Amino acid sequence: MSLPQPPSFRLDGKRALVTGAGRGIGLAAAAALAAAGAHVTLAARSRDEIEAGAHAIREAGGEACALALDMTDLAAVARALGEAEPFEIFLNNAGMNRPKPFLDVPVEDFDAIMGLNVRAAYFAAQAVARRLVAAGRPGSIINVSSQMGHVGGAGRTVYCTSKFAIEGLTKAMAIELGAHGIRVNTLCPTFIETPMTGPFLANPAFRESVLAKIKLGRLGRVEDLTGAVVFLASDASALMTGSALMVDGGWTAE
Repeated sequence: MSLPQPPSFRLDGKRALVTGAGRGIGLAAAAALAAAGAHVTLAARSRDEIEAGAHAIREAGGEACALALDMTDLAAVARALGEAEPFEIFLNNAGMNRPKPFLDVPVEDFDAIMGLNVRAAYFAAQAVARRLVAAGRPGSIINVSSQMGHVGGAGRTVYCTSKFAIEGLTKAMAIELGAHGIRVNTLCPTFIETPMTGPFLANPAFRESVLAKIKLGRLGRVEDLTGAVVFLASDASALMTGSALMVDGGWTAE
């Protein structure tokens, strides 16, 4: 009897780019991709953080380098990615939030959140995809979305707007890029304990309200996302595109 061969989660020989890689989800994902065999480029504005992260990955036996880059500087992003070898894996992770009640959101906050979460993410993905198409290479683009790209949340109108936009972008990208062998999916975490979420979760009332909605009864850790990142990056998800992978502890189940 000839048994079907399981797909590989290995990423040997592939180049990966992770934005927002200086800390939190981005750094953890970069380490996981490197552990699976990819050469990882850590990108962020914080040069010291990404250089330290790349050094730690190399110390652990992986391959990594740092790329200091402000993702909102579209010209600099296009130039840097246009000059680089194509990335077969792209974790489009850089993002931000400034929670406020809908009636109190100033234009400045709207522009800042949408500028990074949507505008910068859109054109970074475009730059990566252009290089892949020009080189005739397949790839996997993973747009980091959120459970808030599928449900609403008080105090998060702009953030929800940005992540719903990323979900729509991902589906449309998947339709256009499928013919080139480029898969595009979203990763949708619940609240993960990171430096970005720390100030919000430090509020006991807010923390309890979050925990009440997570059916598994705990906040997420960055380690909870790394398996999903490697899965989406690898041949294990070879027939998956235009989809959202929920890692939300059951938040969106009701």
